[in-house]
Amino acid sequence: MSSRCRRSYNVGNMLSASQWLGRNPCNPVPMRYYTKAPGMREFSVVVERDPTTGLYVGYVPGWAGAHSQGTSPMELAANLREVVMMLLEDGEPKFESEFIGVQTLRVA
Repeated sequence: MSSRCRRSYNVGNMLSASQWLGRNPCNPVPMRYYTKAPGMREFSVVVERDPTTGLYVGYVPGWAGAHSQGTSPMELAANLREVVMMLLEDGEPKFESEFIGVQTLRVA
């Protein structure tokens, strides 16, 4: 691997020149880098599309009231972020259940 195409890694909040430019010197396609800021929280979200309205519907499993909808996945994410931020103002979430994941079920 040439030194020009060596991977660079984040150390703390320092970004390499290729990250500032949003490009990888080995791949001219623009890339986005997301880092989790201190104090940021992450929640699992289930997203579905309503076949009758075409709207994207999302909710945080086990958290009553943490649901919203949008005309696009980006709009849904913005709406859900706003709902979760409002719910967090009331204190820590009280989950009714714990989200484990998604499985594939095969039936003959």
